[in-house]
Amino acid sequence: MKATIVDLRYKMRDILRALERKEKVTIMYHGKQKGIIIPALDTKGKKVSDHPFFNMLSPDTDVDQMMEQIRGGRYRVV
Repeated sequence: MKATIVDLRYKMRDILRALERKEKVTIMYHGKQKGIIIPALDTKGKKVSDHPFFNMLSPDTDVDQMMEQIRGGRYRVV
């Protein structure tokens, strides 16, 4: 699907429907291609807790101490 800048404003529903149909939407400005909107990957059913970094620290870990190690002392409160 091709859409102009004006279409983005006034026909957003049509653009969203095209994205739901897994169509790429080409954005045109003065007859020239300026960008492409690509449909998002299907993320249904995924949970934050499925991410490998979720809950990776033990409950007794001090978050402030961990942040100090990561930052390397760049943001010390005086």
